[in-house]
Amino acid sequence: MQVISVIKSKMLTPEQLFMLSVLLVNAGNYGYNLILGRLLGPEQFADAAVLITFLLVLSFVAMTFQLVTAKFSVIFEHHVFTKFISNIYRNACLIGVAFGLLIIGFSSQLQQWFHTSSSGMFVIFGIGVPLYFLMSVNRGVYQGQSAFKSLSITYQAEMLSRLIFTLGLIFLFQIQSSIVIAIGILISFGFGLIPFKFRRFQFKTSFDLEFEYSRQIRRFFVITAFYELTQIIINNSDILLVKHYFPSYEAGLYASLALVGRIVYFLAWMFVMLLLPKVVQLKKDGKSTAPILFKYIGYIAVIALVIICACAICPELGITLLFGKSYLAMAPLLWKYALATGLFAISNIFAYYYLSLDRYIPVLFSGLFGLLQMALVIVWHESLEQVVQMQIAAMILLLVFQLGYFIFDSILKKA
Repeated sequence: MQVISVIKSKMLTPEQLFMLSVLLVNAGNYGYNLILGRLLGPEQFADAAVLITFLLVLSFVAMTFQLVTAKFSVIFEHHVFTKFISNIYRNACLIGVAFGLLIIGFSSQLQQWFHTSSSGMFVIFGIGVPLYFLMSVNRGVYQGQSAFKSLSITYQAEMLSRLIFTLGLIFLFQIQSSIVIAIGILISFGFGLIPFKFRRFQFKTSFDLEFEYSRQIRRFFVITAFYELTQIIINNSDILLVKHYFPSYEAGLYASLALVGRIVYFLAWMFVMLLLPKVVQLKKDGKSTAPILFKYIGYIAVIALVIICACAICPELGITLLFGKSYLAMAPLLWKYALATGLFAISNIFAYYYLSLDRYIPVLFSGLFGLLQMALVIVWHESLEQVVQMQIAAMILLLVFQLGYFIFDSILKKA
């Protein structure tokens, strides 16, 4: 017991405990996807992949609220913070309801476009959207205030409930259906609200903030929303386009490839979560922010290189262990997809760094090259390999532009 106490007090900071928690959450989410892939097979997993991709898209949309909340939870204090947090909960709820109704209203069209077996899965998913927006604001408060214990709990509650309820329904009732997966996702949104401070949520009351504060919030919100849109395009458009252009079997194979290749991005995300509040606080204190950028770029570059090499050296072993032999056709593409994801993860750090500093040109770069990636895939999609090649090309150009901007910006500061 004394040894554990020493480890907790001297070796693991709250940030490190949060990073460990994020690793566990990512491992749980990975296990969830891998088990579904093995249980359902390539064709049925293609339907599940659409729902999982919708979940990722929703997470990026809601991340706008989380990042705005995180940033201004650092900046605002006392009564200004109270007004701000009440308003953002109210607005998140309203926008969440609007998005949910849109998904429900267009569920039949979504079924046709993505060639899924059911429209009901979109209806169930749409019901849970408002909960996810509230959950993201709640997380933003904890992130901005560096309340890493509470932040860890909300991520773990979401992951564990989705894993337990989805797999429980599948094994108990022997139903391998996208409806069951949608129900599991909906339940997890409710658990993801834990812990939730209800006294902060005042739906009926809207508080007026001073014009200068409101202007800061609106500006950052719009830019962040644009950036998260670029994240959606870069991270998820390939899976949705493949589901549209390719048969279900090939789409399911590609979904497994994307899941394995995105290990880099999921691991990099924990550094992004820590980056924004740290950069904002350093700027507020008048300290240099570049060292923290270099530190996190170094971490992500090492992680990316290790994963790319592993995927290149033993791709068949990785695919077999994770998904099974029915997905082996994707083995030759594994390292290439990991390369595209690694390039994006490093570029992403630059964009979030400048976003934290209220500098928006790197965000514009992400938007332009996200659209370029989507356009390239729309034009050239004769094979799954060609789809991956188009992503690599777009991400190389994005990283070149982000590095170029950083170098140019550094030269201007010294001049």
